[in-house]
Amino acid sequence: MHDFPPVVPDFEDPAPGRPRDFSAPDTRSPARFLGWLLKQQLPSLVLLTTITVIQWLPGAVGPWIVGRIIDNGITARDLGVVGRWCLVLLALVLVGAAAGVINHTLIVRTWLVGMYAAIKLLTRKVTSMGHVLPQRTPTGEVLSVATGDSDQFGGLGEVLSNLAGAFVAYLVIAGLVLSTSFELGLVVLVAAPLLVVLAMPLLRPLQRRQETERTRSSELTSLATDIVAGLRILRGIGGEETFSRNYVVQSQRTRAAGLAAGRWQAAVDSASVLFSGLFLVMLTWLGSREVAAGRLTVGQLVSFFGYAVFMVWPIQVFFDSAQKWVRVLVSARKAIAVFEQQPPWPAPAAPLRLPAEGPLRDHVSGFVARPGELTVIVSALPDESAALADRLGRYLPLEHEPVPLDVEGVKGRAARQARSRQRAERARLVERDRRLAGGSWGVSLGPVDLSDVAIGEVRQKIVVSDAASVVFAGTLQNLVDPHRRLTLAAAESALHTAAAEDVFSGLPGGWQGRIDERGRGLSGGQRQRLVLARALALDPDVLVLVEPTSAVDAHTEALIARRLAEHRRGRVTVATSVSPLLLHHADRVAYLADGRVQASGTHEELLATSPGYRRVVAREESEDHPLGVGQEER
Repeated sequence: MHDFPPVVPDFEDPAPGRPRDFSAPDTRSPARFLGWLLKQQLPSLVLLTTITVIQWLPGAVGPWIVGRIIDNGITARDLGVVGRWCLVLLALVLVGAAAGVINHTLIVRTWLVGMYAAIKLLTRKVTSMGHVLPQRTPTGEVLSVATGDSDQFGGLGEVLSNLAGAFVAYLVIAGLVLSTSFELGLVVLVAAPLLVVLAMPLLRPLQRRQETERTRSSELTSLATDIVAGLRILRGIGGEETFSRNYVVQSQRTRAAGLAAGRWQAAVDSASVLFSGLFLVMLTWLGSREVAAGRLTVGQLVSFFGYAVFMVWPIQVFFDSAQKWVRVLVSARKAIAVFEQQPPWPAPAAPLRLPAEGPLRDHVSGFVARPGELTVIVSALPDESAALADRLGRYLPLEHEPVPLDVEGVKGRAARQARSRQRAERARLVERDRRLAGGSWGVSLGPVDLSDVAIGEVRQKIVVSDAASVVFAGTLQNLVDPHRRLTLAAAESALHTAAAEDVFSGLPGGWQGRIDERGRGLSGGQRQRLVLARALALDPDVLVLVEPTSAVDAHTEALIARRLAEHRRGRVTVATSVSPLLLHHADRVAYLADGRVQASGTHEELLATSPGYRRVVAREESEDHPLGVGQEER
């Protein structure tokens, strides 16, 4: 297991001459993707298939040995012959048992590599696509690839190796029967494939229903994710019952799809058992006729009965492999819809480096943030200031919902046309994002436009932290310092600036104290302050904070406002807020309206000179700070 987990390179392509293991999946079709996935483990799969064939051989050859024991040993009353053939049979059994142990080990190995390779590929894709992916692919589809489809990919090696073993065993039995009786050998060669072909028409409706079940399951997952993420808000507005009803309706639709798929799968399983039984009866009856005619011995008849009993297994493996192949094709079609997505930001032909210092300018709105100043953006529309914050970090606007991957309620030509329209719509959105991300971005740091810099460096030098930032499960240290770069003094400084010392003191274990997923057990203000501390700990050249104090009380907000400017002294710091407490400590305020900076200056200057600014801030002050600016207690 020295090669586990599989190596999935980061966002860049491997260097020339370096193996491309799990770095560039073939997404041209589901079958090509599965072929690519198998190719990455080709040596292991060849070994697994060889061991599986060896595991199957004792069952295929065993009936022939039993027939030899009866004809040459028992009928002739020669115990020496019986003993020798029994030793041969014992050796085959031991070889089969040893092959079974090795086979199971290799199956687990290929399953783990295939499953975790898919999960790591998905993780890399989600990380590289960032905020663009939820606009391209529904969230439930992404989660379903990670939780269900990856398991299907892991089991693909077992499916193919068992199919190969069953096929080789079938050929061995056919050869043994042909060497004994040409007519019965032809029956074995023709009947088994014919029985499998007769059941094939059941597989296409099974595939359609499994696709429907998979789609509804991903929709249910998306709904559950939305409910969990917004549970606190739902409880606040009394919306739990409404969303609970929606979840019940969707879960029943998923259940109905699962039952429909289950009925067709039961039909395929029944056909497998029926045809296997018919084959057993047919071969036994024909063998008995041959004995009665004197063309077969009793030992050969016993062998034929053993062949017939054993052939039930390969036939059922053929059916089972067909069903699993249908399921894995459905999973592959869903997975490549995620893996084929590419980041819209083009790589510059001659990438520049962002300067360590210089003003941050948005040439569309006229916004400017200078090093050493805390600049606050004020707008009557929070979405407008948030959109400017996204532009400063070179994030694309979020303007559309993802296009579904499937269409329900139509079949045949209508379904193909609907899927074609969906592909065209996805292609249009991809082209739109590529057009928005290409060319001059219109935001520059110093003299350098962000479009002339690799997106990785932009993300490293310019950090945008907003209210959607997530608190992950783990220790407080991992949350504040995920890259393990900080000294203790730097970590404490970030926590102090964010006024989050109470989180540290309230956690048993201090820095090693455990925080639950999404910060459950913490208040909304505590989670927001931890997100702020994490952003400060990164210490980027440019830090953009979207409503960093919206969930904290006035006293804590005043502490953060005082400490933030001092902590970020000498670097570019931007915040969006309409809070008078934060504005009071800002070095410069930019008043934004209709997408343009209408006025800029200090808080006091804008109060005196800008009626629009005065209306926005005065409304905020009267609603949230009745005691006035500078008052720190309620």
